[in-house]
Amino acid sequence: MKRTSVAVLLLAAGCAVGPDYERPKTEAPAAWGEKADTATADLSTWWALFGDDELNRLVDRAVKSNHDLRIAVGRVNEARAQMGIVFAAALPEIDAGGSVTRARQSPNALQFGVPDLYTTHYKAGFDASWELDLWGAVQRGYEAATADYESWIENRRAVLVTLLGEVARNYVGLRGNQLLIDVLRRNAASARDTVEITRARLAAGVATTLDVSRAEALLASAEAAIPQVEAALKQTIHRLSVLLGLAPEALTAELAATRPIPGAPPRVVVGLPSELLLRRPDVRQAERRLAAATAAIGIATADLYPRISLTGAFGLDSLSSGDFLKWESRAWSLGPSIRWPIFAGGRIRSQIAVQDAQQEQALAFYEKSVLNALEDVENALVAYLREGDRLRRLEEAVAANRKSVELADDLYRKGLTSFIDVLDAQRAAYINEAERARSQADVTLNLVALYKALGGGWESREP
Repeated sequence: MKRTSVAVLLLAAGCAVGPDYERPKTEAPAAWGEKADTATADLSTWWALFGDDELNRLVDRAVKSNHDLRIAVGRVNEARAQMGIVFAAALPEIDAGGSVTRARQSPNALQFGVPDLYTTHYKAGFDASWELDLWGAVQRGYEAATADYESWIENRRAVLVTLLGEVARNYVGLRGNQLLIDVLRRNAASARDTVEITRARLAAGVATTLDVSRAEALLASAEAAIPQVEAALKQTIHRLSVLLGLAPEALTAELAATRPIPGAPPRVVVGLPSELLLRRPDVRQAERRLAAATAAIGIATADLYPRISLTGAFGLDSLSSGDFLKWESRAWSLGPSIRWPIFAGGRIRSQIAVQDAQQEQALAFYEKSVLNALEDVENALVAYLREGDRLRRLEEAVAANRKSVELADDLYRKGLTSFIDVLDAQRAAYINEAERARSQADVTLNLVALYKALGGGWESREP
């Protein structure tokens, strides 16, 4: 803070050319397209709303060791150091130097006599220069560097938001796949029982070979669905491990035990669209990049005007070591210098045009970021709400199919229907059971996507 205050005082002396930055005015919708709770949302620790201790621990570990986050922090540090370099341009530059030179002269190159062929030259002193920031080039440079630094802070926050969402998404995917595997294995066990019963009925003469073949086909189909989900489960563990900065297999034993899918909290608050634009790090980053691009116009414009520098030098200069430290050995110079590019072949104005175009791009990118943020929330909100509706219908379908299987089996045992009706009822029940398990995971996954789209989480994880 002290260095920033000093910089403001130093840079305020000049007249900064180029446009002064004004934050763009963005109109946000008054409400979301879907019905949602628009109370002010506290999303600083949104993952804790699921009430899953294992998820909370994974988030804490990921924040401490994730490599993408470490890279983002490094970029913040780099931008901070770059800001220091720009700040230094506002201050005088002082160099100290010294030399001792031993030389031999050629007597054949001298016209008058033959002096000492060997001489020693002693020299030491200070050189100083200070370019006056009359047109605000340094000031604009500091503004651009500061905005760039702040944009990298927002980039770190955006990386953090993505990381939190990825950890939660993969964790929910892990638990969802565990549930789905359990459902598929129970379906396969039920199909296996059907095969055994059908074989027994064939042996008793009350079933046909065709009935057994159809039952065996249903069993094979039920068992074939399991390996693909098992592979997906392993992949989510690998992804979680890498997100935590570990080897892919590191969390296999730790996450092997089956646990329920984290359930949605009783109240999901999303806030107003206007709050979203103030919270989303990617929107904030785009706004800071626009500020940096605006300041860059002033830097380029300053090249149209003369540059005035104050230069000076003071030191000691002597051919004798005995006289070197005497006051008579002093040498100094002082005076201003000016440099004004009278003709540069249109280079300077072309550079200004380049910066103008880049500022226009930055503005368009900011406006696009705003729309993308609104779209992300709208899409996540509608997906979450509609998947909830779908899950309720699947619950009804599962209950109806279970009853259908019981009725079909009872009718078949009484000889009132064919075995194909039993298999069709079982197949429909298996499909609905699996779809319900997937939908249970999708509801929570869509809620995670909604929280991620809302841009929360970085507030509680500031370095």
